[in-house]
Amino acid sequence: MSKVSIIGATGNVGTFSAHTLAGIPYVHEILLHGRAGREGLLCGITQDLIDSLAASGQAVDISWSTDLEDTCDSDVIVCTSGIPRVPGQDRLDLALQNARIVANFAKVIGTCAPDAMILMVTNPVDVMTSVALKYSGMPPNQVFGLGTHLDSMRLKSLIAKHFKVHVSEVHTRIIGEHGESMVPLWSATTIGGIQIANLPAFSRLPVDEIISSVKSSGEQIIRNKGSTVYGPGEAISTLVRTVLGNENRILTVSAYIQSEVHGIGDVCIGVPARINRSGVFPVPIKISEDEITQFQGSVEKIRTITSEILKKMES
Repeated sequence: MSKVSIIGATGNVGTFSAHTLAGIPYVHEILLHGRAGREGLLCGITQDLIDSLAASGQAVDISWSTDLEDTCDSDVIVCTSGIPRVPGQDRLDLALQNARIVANFAKVIGTCAPDAMILMVTNPVDVMTSVALKYSGMPPNQVFGLGTHLDSMRLKSLIAKHFKVHVSEVHTRIIGEHGESMVPLWSATTIGGIQIANLPAFSRLPVDEIISSVKSSGEQIIRNKGSTVYGPGEAISTLVRTVLGNENRILTVSAYIQSEVHGIGDVCIGVPARINRSGVFPVPIKISEDEITQFQGSVEKIRTITSEILKKMES
């Protein structure tokens, strides 16, 4: 049985994540963390969740705190804290503001919970994963981000809709930045085990339109309802369950890579990784020449921004 802490639990994603995480059979305790001054809201969210669990017959201990050191015995710490993106704002515009927030709690986690795994959700998630890795002082396999996992699921859903098949029949990935320079891996996309390029209907797939939809999905949701909640919340739950269940699934998350993808690396970015209780381990892959070029561009973009942010943090 395991303890999961959520930093930023008073936000929409943090609150919904707590609800989804409570349904994981390996989780016996959830700590909701929020900043000082939010005690009343934390208390209210906690009681509401306890009532929900009572109604559904689940036995999970829910508590709250404004003290980061209360995360000390956590197995996984989910970090959703930060300034949310507003309509029209690029994820990377948030970088320096949120980097300062992430650095502060990463330092504490690295000291009080050095054996935990940190799952970064705060945007821009690739940059924030690097910030958390640096300031926590923890090994790369213990720090990872939501990355392009949700983007990959969005692509999967759109492909399934186009081909009129069950979503479980589609296997695909998006690597690179969780943002504009994301790279869909058509070379690794299959439907019913058949490489998508070998299906005659692929020639009629509106590729550009689909990728544009994936890229703008979060922005559209924010414009229409103020924030993305259910997609990220369920994605977070999937990743935490994969860790705690020691499932060894290969999912596409933001992780530190060295040279696993055609020698490209030295940055935290979305890549396929094997995930279990021991951590997150990027999987070496070979992709098409066009995908290599796109991925290199995405890596250079994120590496440059990450370097600039870390330099500003130190100045």
